[in-house]
Amino acid sequence: MSGPANRVEISGVVTELKALRHTPAGVPVIEFRLRHESERIEAGATRKVNAEIDAVAFEAQARLLAAGTLGRPLKAEGFLCAKSRQSKKPVLHVTNIEFVEGN
Repeated sequence: MSGPANRVEISGVVTELKALRHTPAGVPVIEFRLRHESERIEAGATRKVNAEIDAVAFEAQARLLAAGTLGRPLKAEGFLCAKSRQSKKPVLHVTNIEFVEGN
């Protein structure tokens, strides 16, 4: 795929999970919130990083999340897109989810 880069990989825990629903075309979709916490080096110093991001998943990824539990660690991959035509707030569109064991 060519064009401007728009790829996100982030780990965290699901803190909010809405009910699984279906689009008018019958595609399963679920909205959720992901909380991330880590430490990163910035300007030569260690910095605690934390953020919450709104996310959405479709098809198999939506069904996988709907069967999961809140607080379970996961790694999500996807891309950012505006929430709607009216709201330009970014939302992570998750294309791959991997539950992380042992955390």
